[in-house]
Amino acid sequence: MKKAALLALPWLLLAPAARAGTVVELRLTDIVHTISADYIVAGIDHAEKTRADAVLIWINTPGGLEPEMRRMVDRITTSRVPVITYVAPTGSRATSAGFFILLSADVAVMAPGTTTGAASPILGVQQEMPETLKKKAFSDAAAYLRSFVSKRGRNPEVAELAVTEAKSFTEDEALKQGLIDAVCESREKLFGQFNARDVKRFDGRTETLQLADARVEPWEMTDRQRFLSRIIDPNIAFLLFVFGALGLYIEVSNPGFILPGVAGGICLILALFAFHLLPVNYAGVLLIILAFALFALEAKFVSHGILASGGVAAMVLGALMLVESPPIPELRVKWELALSVALPFAVITVILLRQVLKSFGWRPTTGAEALVGAVGEVREEIAEGRKGIVWVSGELWRAVARLPIPAGKQVRVVGTQGLLLEVEPVSGDRLPAASGEEKRS
Repeated sequence: MKKAALLALPWLLLAPAARAGTVVELRLTDIVHTISADYIVAGIDHAEKTRADAVLIWINTPGGLEPEMRRMVDRITTSRVPVITYVAPTGSRATSAGFFILLSADVAVMAPGTTTGAASPILGVQQEMPETLKKKAFSDAAAYLRSFVSKRGRNPEVAELAVTEAKSFTEDEALKQGLIDAVCESREKLFGQFNARDVKRFDGRTETLQLADARVEPWEMTDRQRFLSRIIDPNIAFLLFVFGALGLYIEVSNPGFILPGVAGGICLILALFAFHLLPVNYAGVLLIILAFALFALEAKFVSHGILASGGVAAMVLGALMLVESPPIPELRVKWELALSVALPFAVITVILLRQVLKSFGWRPTTGAEALVGAVGEVREEIAEGRKGIVWVSGELWRAVARLPIPAGKQVRVVGTQGLLLEVEPVSGDRLPAASGEEKRS
């Protein structure tokens, strides 16, 4: 026995220690909109790629857009990594769309002093829905809620009351009525309570949570997502729309101010995105197109750099909005890089366009057109209605004139008809009187 124990000792020493779990931590602390949905989806994608043991989503939201809520719920229910939703800290809420997100997770937890529920659908504006539309919206939302609540082992009848009757629940009420799995004062107590707990996944599998001594990996919003989240704020969106319309009105009413028109155009594009009328990528494309237009106008008109500066600002904003930038430095478009590209591009574009515009006024240097304005001598008389021959720039050319010009007279080329020159006498030379015209004595 002792010998067997000694033989087993090296294998025990070489056996790997129990691996500490990894939990990717997300925070939904804003309204549910396009950017917050992108953030949650990207965080779960990251957890799957890094093979994390769980995803923890802190929730404090009044709700938001239904299509984006469905994106989050669908991503949570299809996640290969167990997802824990946690309404915290004290005073937080998961109402309206947040209620759906809370109940869609493998584990739903609330902190003391938090609330959830009030998930009745409403229109985007303050008005009453028609009765038929209201019934359809309530029925659809309730059916969608039941589709995943029952599979999570929660009470679908009570959950449905949050939709049909706009009912709200405290953390204790939600726990007693089978909507959530626990009430925990802190993240550490949550991990301790659910460590080594078996959870039933949405697809029917059973998985054991590994939360003991778990390493928490925060997944933060990118600078781009934070910027776009601020723009989507209804108050900021309204101000952008008002300032944009005002800037364009000032420019139209007082042409030549330039700055109000440039700022107004940029603000209006940002407002259209904030009102969810333009997807973020389309808004980025429009801003870059606006930048090109401003560079072209800078080349044509004198604006003392205002148009070019507006173009640089539009191009930088467009670059940040056009390219999705995950919070990985190597895969992120930095604003410093966008600015360092936009500035020289603006200078080069303006200089080249100015040269192109100037070239439209240059005289031709080859062919008959190049002779316009040149002075020559008539070698063969140009009679009325007949062609003559002139010597211009070392060559003989056929020419016509409005009146007869005798040989030896100096003429200036005033136009061309293919290879035929149109000429007139040089100023100071007098033409002979036309036939039938009386001569002065």
